[in-house]
Amino acid sequence: MEHTIETHIDAHGGHYGYSTQKDAYLRRLKRIEGQVRGIARMVEEDRYCIDILTQVSAVTKALQAVSLGLVEEHIGHCVVGAANEPDPGRRADQLDAKVKEAADAIGRLLR
Repeated sequence: MEHTIETHIDAHGGHYGYSTQKDAYLRRLKRIEGQVRGIARMVEEDRYCIDILTQVSAVTKALQAVSLGLVEEHIGHCVVGAANEPDPGRRADQLDAKVKEAADAIGRLLR
């Protein structure tokens, strides 16, 4: 059985690195969405604050896992793709830009 991979074109004309894992990311995000709805319900029901905080912590960890996966995909696909640019002049510029994007994203995650 042949497996085809659907990819999407980014603003720079390339494919998004996470495209091959898109369905898995969507499943995880929908699960997180359900957890957040559950937290809202807990607040509506005046549940114990520590129980709510425990659920907030679980959602935070789940989002961090998604974020880490996306950073890994960016480095493995976008940064490596820039490093493989055949034009040496463009390669340096693209590589610098992709590494800066990754560093900036990691910085936002750490704040």
